[in-house]
Amino acid sequence: MKNIIITGTSRGIGYELALQFAKAGHNVLAISRKTPQALIENSNITCLSVDLGEEEDLQNIVDFFENTWKKVDIIIHNAGSLLHKPFEQITSNEFENIYKVNVFGVAALTRICIPYLEKGSHVVTISSMGGIQGSMKFAGLSAYSSSKGAVITLSELLAEEYKEKGIAFNVLALGAVNTEMLQEAFPGYQAPISASEMANYIFDFALTGNKYYNGKVLQVSSTTP
Repeated sequence: MKNIIITGTSRGIGYELALQFAKAGHNVLAISRKTPQALIENSNITCLSVDLGEEEDLQNIVDFFENTWKKVDIIIHNAGSLLHKPFEQITSNEFENIYKVNVFGVAALTRICIPYLEKGSHVVTISSMGGIQGSMKFAGLSAYSSSKGAVITLSELLAEEYKEKGIAFNVLALGAVNTEMLQEAFPGYQAPISASEMANYIFDFALTGNKYYNGKVLQVSSTTP
């Protein structure tokens, strides 16, 4: 039985992951702004209502650790904020808000968890093919895709910084998955992979991927977008 943190659990891949890990008998801390009833009712899941883009909300996570868990085995940084808008129309605040969730939130949560991560722990960051250097890019996603590139570099750096402690950091750069977020970016496009199918892949990788990878970026994509 492992202690697993998953962000962005209100819908899509994060929601499916929380249920899968709970069903397998693991303890799950589900972090999202909204808390689905199915997660609240699961005895293996603790739900925290947290906006990762708001620094004061992070205190809820600090309080949780002080009162409950003494270690963290796996973190899955799945939460993401997307803005589909022409670059010249994006305000500074809008650009910053995307980075607050997709980059600063990842860094802040990881920093909170570092004292609870032990040798063998695995930190998995869910990025996007749009954040991969040299990949196909799409107009209107400048804030989102650039933030996903930033979080890739962050994970590579953390893997180097904490390798002597035996903490693994890896990135899964996802292609198109049939989620509400995909529909926000590409209305009407039907991806060949469902949220539950991608959750199956991430579930296995989170549990075993650190045996084979550290500081790596795996491209998990069968289509473009």
